[in-house]
Amino acid sequence: MEDLRPDLQRIVDLIKPHSRVLDLGCGEGTLLAALTARSLVHGYGLEIDRSKITRCIAIGVNAIYSNIETSLERFDDNSFDYVVMTHALQIMHRPERLLEQMLRIGREGFVTFPNFAHWRCRVHLAVHGRMPVTRSLPAAWFETCNIHLCTVRDFEALCAVKQIRIMQRTMVDMQHRPHWWMRIWPNLLGPTALYQITREGGR
Repeated sequence: MEDLRPDLQRIVDLIKPHSRVLDLGCGEGTLLAALTARSLVHGYGLEIDRSKITRCIAIGVNAIYSNIETSLERFDDNSFDYVVMTHALQIMHRPERLLEQMLRIGREGFVTFPNFAHWRCRVHLAVHGRMPVTRSLPAAWFETCNIHLCTVRDFEALCAVKQIRIMQRTMVDMQHRPHWWMRIWPNLLGPTALYQITREGGR
């Protein structure tokens, strides 16, 4: 638990004990392992990298080889309490469809993504006239897996269109730590966004 990233720790703190949790793109199972150790959750992870699934199994995390863009239809409505997707929204071909699927199969969702309107990105574009390369977006435009970069305002506008209720928003720095000034100008000062969402009218 002490090695858990602060943004993942925040998600752990917000998930109620004994919940059903689905982690989309679970990586090596760090989040699910922490949830299991603390809250005794019933969790599963979906991951497309077979080597990471091997690591999940080694630490006792239930992980399934799966492409999350094509496999969520097989899950029943409301089959999980929480669906989590960290730093993957921007690499999805249909992010809006994925959000809908998350809140169909889960009561609540957690989503994190790099904020393309962060001031460093703006300055880089203004000065160099080229797509920025930063610590949160380290690859050049022609080799990046990020195909749908967005800003905080873009994401919130999409939530309004899709009738998704934002329960809370947290902006964090490159070390995944929140700061008070990011609450004042989140779209300008926050490099990474963390949202807790639910269906409009949901609890």
